[in-house]
Amino acid sequence: MKNVHLQICDEPESLSRSAAEHLVHVAGEAVSQRGRFLVVLAGGNTPRRLYRLLTTGPFLERVPWQVTHWFWGDERCVPPDDPESNYGQARALLFEHAPAPETNIHRIRGELDPQQAAADYAQALRRFADPGLLWPRFDLVLLGLGADGHTASLFPGSPPDPGPDTATLVVTAAYAGRPTQRITLTPRVFNDARHVLFLVSGAEKAEALAATLEGPHDPVRRPAQRIHPSHGRVTYLVDRAAAALLKQHGEER
Repeated sequence: MKNVHLQICDEPESLSRSAAEHLVHVAGEAVSQRGRFLVVLAGGNTPRRLYRLLTTGPFLERVPWQVTHWFWGDERCVPPDDPESNYGQARALLFEHAPAPETNIHRIRGELDPQQAAADYAQALRRFADPGLLWPRFDLVLLGLGADGHTASLFPGSPPDPGPDTATLVVTAAYAGRPTQRITLTPRVFNDARHVLFLVSGAEKAEALAATLEGPHDPVRRPAQRIHPSHGRVTYLVDRAAAALLKQHGEER
Protein backbone atom coordinates (compact mmCIF):
# COMPACT_ATOMS: atom_id res chain seq x y z
CA MET A 1 0.00 0.00 0.00
CA LYS A 2 1.20 3.51 -0.82
CA ASN A 3 1.28 6.56 1.45
CA VAL A 4 1.33 4.46 4.62
CA HIS A 5 3.49 5.34 7.60
CA LEU A 6 4.79 2.28 9.47
CA GLN A 7 6.04 2.47 13.05
CA ILE A 8 7.41 -0.67 14.73
CA CYS A 9 7.50 -0.91 18.53
CA ASP A 10 9.43 -3.42 20.61
CA GLU A 11 6.44 -4.91 22.41
CA PRO A 12 2.72 -4.30 23.08
CA GLU A 13 3.31 -1.96 26.01
CA SER A 14 5.45 0.47 24.00
CA LEU A 15 2.92 0.21 21.16
CA SER A 16 0.16 1.31 23.52
CA ARG A 17 2.23 4.19 24.86
CA SER A 18 2.98 5.37 21.33
CA ALA A 19 -0.72 5.15 20.51
CA ALA A 20 -1.58 7.26 23.56
CA GLU A 21 1.00 9.86 22.56
CA HIS A 22 -0.43 9.89 19.04
CA LEU A 23 -3.95 10.40 20.36
CA VAL A 24 -3.11 13.31 22.65
CA HIS A 25 -1.03 14.96 19.91
CA VAL A 26 -3.85 14.78 17.36
CA ALA A 27 -6.31 15.90 20.04
CA GLY A 28 -4.23 18.99 20.77
CA GLU A 29 -4.07 19.90 17.09
CA ALA A 30 -7.81 19.39 16.63
CA VAL A 31 -8.80 21.49 19.63
CA SER A 32 -6.45 24.34 18.71
CA GLN A 33 -7.73 24.41 15.11
CA ARG A 34 -11.41 23.46 15.43
CA GLY A 35 -12.28 23.63 19.12
CA ARG A 36 -13.13 19.95 19.52
CA PHE A 37 -11.69 16.46 18.99
CA LEU A 38 -13.69 13.74 17.23
CA VAL A 39 -12.26 10.23 17.70
CA VAL A 40 -13.47 6.78 16.63
CA LEU A 41 -12.63 3.89 18.95
CA ALA A 42 -11.94 0.26 18.07
CA GLY A 43 -12.85 -2.98 19.81
CA GLY A 44 -10.70 -6.08 20.23
CA ASN A 45 -7.77 -6.91 22.49
CA THR A 46 -5.03 -4.59 21.22
CA PRO A 47 -6.67 -1.27 22.22
CA ARG A 48 -7.30 -2.43 25.80
CA ARG A 49 -3.88 -1.28 27.04
CA LEU A 50 -4.37 2.07 25.32
CA TYR A 51 -7.69 2.67 27.06
CA ARG A 52 -6.15 1.88 30.43
CA LEU A 53 -3.19 4.17 29.75
CA LEU A 54 -5.43 7.13 28.96
CA THR A 55 -6.76 6.99 32.53
CA THR A 56 -3.33 7.16 34.16
CA GLY A 57 -0.69 9.77 34.98
CA PRO A 58 0.07 12.42 32.38
CA PHE A 59 -2.32 11.07 29.76
CA LEU A 60 -5.33 11.61 32.01
CA GLU A 61 -4.32 15.26 32.30
CA ARG A 62 -3.50 15.74 28.60
CA VAL A 63 -6.71 14.44 27.01
CA PRO A 64 -9.12 17.38 26.47
CA TRP A 65 -12.03 15.44 27.95
CA GLN A 66 -14.61 18.23 27.91
CA VAL A 67 -14.34 18.82 24.15
CA THR A 68 -13.59 15.24 23.02
CA HIS A 69 -16.41 13.29 21.38
CA TRP A 70 -16.12 9.50 21.31
CA PHE A 71 -17.56 7.31 18.56
CA TRP A 72 -17.16 3.66 17.49
CA GLY A 73 -16.12 2.14 14.18
CA ASP A 74 -18.28 -0.93 14.70
CA GLU A 75 -20.37 -2.75 17.26
CA ARG A 76 -21.92 -6.17 17.73
CA CYS A 77 -25.70 -6.23 17.96
CA VAL A 78 -25.74 -6.85 21.70
CA PRO A 79 -26.81 -4.78 24.74
CA PRO A 80 -24.23 -2.35 26.15
CA ASP A 81 -23.60 -4.50 29.22
CA ASP A 82 -22.89 -7.63 27.16
CA PRO A 83 -19.26 -8.88 27.42
CA GLU A 84 -19.03 -8.75 23.61
CA SER A 85 -19.93 -5.04 23.41
CA ASN A 86 -17.16 -2.77 22.11
CA TYR A 87 -18.81 0.11 23.95
CA GLY A 88 -18.94 -1.95 27.14
CA GLN A 89 -15.21 -2.66 26.89
CA ALA A 90 -14.37 1.03 26.51
CA ARG A 91 -16.70 1.99 29.34
CA ALA A 92 -15.12 -0.50 31.76
CA LEU A 93 -11.52 0.35 30.85
CA LEU A 94 -11.76 4.05 30.03
CA PHE A 95 -14.93 5.99 30.76
CA GLU A 96 -15.49 4.69 34.29
CA HIS A 97 -12.07 6.09 35.22
CA ALA A 98 -11.99 9.37 33.28
CA PRO A 99 -13.92 12.67 33.29
CA ALA A 100 -15.58 12.19 29.90
CA PRO A 101 -19.04 13.84 29.86
CA GLU A 102 -21.79 11.33 29.13
CA THR A 103 -23.13 13.69 26.46
CA ASN A 104 -19.82 13.29 24.59
CA ILE A 105 -20.05 9.48 24.35
CA HIS A 106 -21.86 8.42 21.19
CA ARG A 107 -22.30 4.66 21.20
CA ILE A 108 -23.89 2.43 18.58
CA ARG A 109 -27.13 1.15 20.12
CA GLY A 110 -26.51 -2.54 19.60
CA GLU A 111 -29.60 -3.53 21.58
CA LEU A 112 -31.90 -2.13 18.87
CA ASP A 113 -33.08 -3.87 15.73
CA PRO A 114 -29.94 -3.88 13.53
CA GLN A 115 -31.40 -1.76 10.73
CA GLN A 116 -32.76 0.71 13.27
CA ALA A 117 -29.41 0.82 15.07
CA ALA A 118 -27.63 1.59 11.80
CA ALA A 119 -30.10 4.35 10.93
CA ASP A 120 -29.92 5.75 14.45
CA TYR A 121 -26.13 5.97 14.30
CA ALA A 122 -26.13 7.52 10.84
CA GLN A 123 -28.38 10.24 12.26
CA ALA A 124 -26.05 10.73 15.22
CA LEU A 125 -23.10 11.18 12.85
CA ARG A 126 -25.02 13.73 10.78
CA ARG A 127 -25.34 15.99 13.82
CA PHE A 128 -21.55 16.42 13.82
CA ALA A 129 -21.17 16.91 10.06
CA ASP A 130 -20.55 20.19 8.32
CA PRO A 131 -23.61 21.67 6.55
CA GLY A 132 -24.62 19.58 3.54
CA LEU A 133 -22.58 16.54 4.56
CA LEU A 134 -23.76 13.22 6.01
CA TRP A 135 -20.97 12.47 8.47
CA PRO A 136 -18.15 14.35 10.19
CA ARG A 137 -14.55 14.35 9.12
CA PHE A 138 -13.12 12.54 12.13
CA ASP A 139 -9.85 13.80 13.57
CA LEU A 140 -8.66 10.30 14.49
CA VAL A 141 -9.90 6.79 13.71
CA LEU A 142 -8.49 3.83 15.63
CA LEU A 143 -8.65 0.49 13.84
CA GLY A 144 -7.39 -3.03 14.42
CA LEU A 145 -6.45 -5.80 12.00
CA GLY A 146 -7.79 -9.34 12.30
CA ALA A 147 -5.78 -12.44 11.46
CA ASP A 148 -8.10 -12.83 8.46
CA GLY A 149 -7.38 -9.29 7.26
CA HIS A 150 -10.61 -7.69 8.45
CA THR A 151 -10.85 -4.28 10.07
CA ALA A 152 -13.81 -2.85 11.99
CA SER A 153 -16.59 -5.17 10.75
CA LEU A 154 -15.41 -5.14 7.15
CA PHE A 155 -14.68 -8.82 6.53
CA PRO A 156 -13.13 -10.76 3.62
CA GLY A 157 -15.68 -11.36 0.90
CA SER A 158 -17.91 -8.50 1.98
CA PRO A 159 -19.62 -6.62 -0.85
CA PRO A 160 -18.06 -3.58 -2.53
CA ASP A 161 -18.43 -0.17 -0.97
CA PRO A 162 -22.04 1.02 -0.79
CA GLY A 163 -23.26 4.22 -2.36
CA PRO A 164 -21.84 7.62 -1.45
CA ASP A 165 -24.76 8.41 0.88
CA THR A 166 -24.25 5.38 3.15
CA ALA A 167 -22.48 5.92 6.46
CA THR A 168 -23.38 2.70 8.30
CA LEU A 169 -23.96 -0.94 7.35
CA VAL A 170 -25.48 -4.01 8.96
CA VAL A 171 -23.23 -7.03 8.40
CA THR A 172 -23.24 -10.65 9.58
CA ALA A 173 -19.94 -12.22 10.56
CA ALA A 174 -18.90 -15.36 12.39
CA TYR A 175 -17.82 -14.77 15.98
CA ALA A 176 -16.93 -17.53 18.46
CA GLY A 177 -18.25 -20.09 15.98
CA ARG A 178 -21.64 -18.50 15.40
CA PRO A 179 -23.04 -15.78 13.13
CA THR A 180 -23.29 -12.38 14.77
CA GLN A 181 -24.85 -9.27 13.32
CA ARG A 182 -22.84 -6.07 13.57
CA ILE A 183 -23.07 -2.40 12.70
CA THR A 184 -20.03 -0.87 11.01
CA LEU A 185 -19.04 2.45 9.54
CA THR A 186 -18.30 2.30 5.83
CA PRO A 187 -14.90 2.77 4.18
CA ARG A 188 -16.03 6.17 2.89
CA VAL A 189 -16.44 7.41 6.46
CA PHE A 190 -13.06 6.03 7.54
CA ASN A 191 -11.38 7.47 4.45
CA ASP A 192 -12.63 10.98 5.19
CA ALA A 193 -10.67 11.01 8.47
CA ARG A 194 -7.71 13.28 9.06
CA HIS A 195 -5.74 10.52 10.78
CA VAL A 196 -6.23 6.74 10.78
CA LEU A 197 -4.20 4.71 13.26
CA PHE A 198 -4.05 0.92 12.95
CA LEU A 199 -2.97 -0.91 16.11
CA VAL A 200 -1.58 -4.37 15.30
CA SER A 201 -0.02 -6.66 17.89
CA GLY A 202 0.97 -10.32 18.04
CA ALA A 203 2.54 -13.01 15.86
CA GLU A 204 -0.90 -14.26 14.81
CA LYS A 205 -1.34 -10.97 12.87
CA ALA A 206 2.00 -11.16 11.01
CA GLU A 207 0.70 -12.88 7.88
CA ALA A 208 -2.32 -10.59 7.57
CA LEU A 209 -0.20 -7.48 8.11
CA ALA A 210 2.34 -8.48 5.45
CA ALA A 211 -0.44 -9.32 2.99
CA THR A 212 -2.22 -6.03 3.66
CA LEU A 213 0.82 -3.78 3.35
CA GLU A 214 3.00 -5.65 0.86
CA GLY A 215 0.71 -8.11 -0.93
CA PRO A 216 -1.28 -7.56 -4.14
CA HIS A 217 -4.11 -5.06 -3.99
CA ASP A 218 -7.14 -7.23 -3.27
CA PRO A 219 -9.55 -5.32 -0.99
CA VAL A 220 -12.23 -8.02 -1.23
CA ARG A 221 -9.89 -10.54 0.41
CA ARG A 222 -8.01 -7.93 2.46
CA PRO A 223 -10.57 -5.36 3.62
CA ALA A 224 -8.00 -3.27 5.50
CA GLN A 225 -6.71 -2.27 2.06
CA ARG A 226 -9.95 -0.33 1.62
CA ILE A 227 -8.72 2.17 4.18
CA HIS A 228 -6.70 4.84 2.37
CA PRO A 229 -7.73 8.36 3.45
CA SER A 230 -8.14 10.71 0.51
CA HIS A 231 -6.94 13.78 2.40
CA GLY A 232 -5.54 12.27 5.56
CA ARG A 233 -2.75 10.12 6.93
CA VAL A 234 -2.76 6.42 7.77
CA THR A 235 -0.28 4.99 10.26
CA TYR A 236 0.29 1.35 11.14
CA LEU A 237 1.56 1.11 14.70
CA VAL A 238 2.73 -2.49 15.15
CA ASP A 239 4.87 -4.56 17.50
CA ARG A 240 7.83 -6.68 16.40
CA ALA A 241 5.88 -9.91 16.53
CA ALA A 242 3.28 -8.57 14.09
CA ALA A 243 6.00 -7.07 11.87
CA ALA A 244 8.03 -10.29 11.63
CA LEU A 245 7.12 -11.02 7.99
CA LEU A 246 7.42 -7.47 6.64
CA LYS A 247 10.17 -6.64 4.16
CA GLN A 248 10.09 -2.92 5.01
CA HIS A 249 11.45 -1.74 8.33
CA GLY A 250 9.51 1.46 8.95
CA GLU A 251 10.32 3.76 11.84
CA GLU A 252 11.40 1.88 14.94
CA ARG A 253 10.64 2.86 18.53
